[in-house]
Amino acid sequence: MNRRHPLGGIAAVALAVVLVSPAGASSNRQPALLGRAVLPVATYAAGPPSGAFFDGQTINGVAFATPSQPVQGFSAVIDGRRHGEYLAMPDNGYGGKANSYDFLIRAYYVEPRFETADGGPGEVVVKDFISFRDPNRLIGFPIVNEDTTARLLTGQDIDPESIQRAHNGDYWVGDEFGPWLLHFDRAGVLLDPPFATPGGLMSPNNPFLGSAAATQPNSRGFEATAIAPDGRHLYAVLEGPTVAAGTLSLDRLVFEFDVRHERFTGRTWTYRVHAATNMVSDIDALDAHRFVLIERDGGRGLTAVDRKVFAIDLRGGRDHAVDARLLVDLAAVPDPALISLPALHAGDVGLGDPFRVTSESVEAIHVLPGGRLLIGCDNNFPNTGRNPGLADDNEFIVVGVPGLTHR
Repeated sequence: MNRRHPLGGIAAVALAVVLVSPAGASSNRQPALLGRAVLPVATYAAGPPSGAFFDGQTINGVAFATPSQPVQGFSAVIDGRRHGEYLAMPDNGYGGKANSYDFLIRAYYVEPRFETADGGPGEVVVKDFISFRDPNRLIGFPIVNEDTTARLLTGQDIDPESIQRAHNGDYWVGDEFGPWLLHFDRAGVLLDPPFATPGGLMSPNNPFLGSAAATQPNSRGFEATAIAPDGRHLYAVLEGPTVAAGTLSLDRLVFEFDVRHERFTGRTWTYRVHAATNMVSDIDALDAHRFVLIERDGGRGLTAVDRKVFAIDLRGGRDHAVDARLLVDLAAVPDPALISLPALHAGDVGLGDPFRVTSESVEAIHVLPGGRLLIGCDNNFPNTGRNPGLADDNEFIVVGVPGLTHR
């Protein structure tokens, strides 16, 4: 393989891509890794320094505070403005509300240039970005940049984990601090107050919680959202169980939201994970009823063993529990062309045939034409994953599945 690039700079992004050609699928009809690219962890965009909470520390090789804004792990990915370009959104920054006050909430346009069996640089160009902000003071609570004109949102204000584009170009973002749905215009300006989760679900980070007990656990909010092909309905999935259901519950609630009338419809479904500690990390639509969904464990490196992509159908099941069919085991993706080799760093794990997604938080999935899935990893900057001694680079994977169809 001929992928080689310097580990740094905004122009060189590394993505891992799993692609399956509809015509050239492997003879045993298994998924296959057809492309890979990796975004170096030391990739920064314009903006003020970040990570002052960790100032003076070096964590897994990353020195804090960072010189500008990290282009760190992506929790969501959707189509960009043209063919081959995508809009990729990081989450709130450093994994917590208290430590992410100087991480600006953005979504970056990226153009992956994959390495495949036929060659290619394995790089992604990071372009411009959307800055999410609340200049019209609609969010309803004090924010870090409260008294500024732009009122840029930070990782202490919201925790965005999923994004979808409506047919009119607006963005709908799934948040975990509420949990809420947030409505932005195409330039990133907040258009409405947050849409609260039905049933009064509130996380410990909800600024309106007051002295009441949280009804949704921390970091178990709207990790996953999908929009129907006709643009009418949005489907938002809780990453974990409600407090009332308990930590041993397998149930993850799916809520339907009417985009046109801007309200939850009252219709819900239940997706049942395969282990109580597993999380739903993203979802995307195949058609009006079928979706692809990532269910993952909390492992990283060689302990990342239970992370799978399922196809679900909201029409099936009993008591509104959805049917699920396994599509791809992300801990063992066939790599017959050995595209994932050679390693970028001495000590990298999970490469070769089969290829393993080793990032703790694989949480972005996007359906592509021809039975292919683009999958992105949140590297939880600066945690380890691919390499036990180094902060994780960002990896995206496109998983292609023979026979997978979408509208």
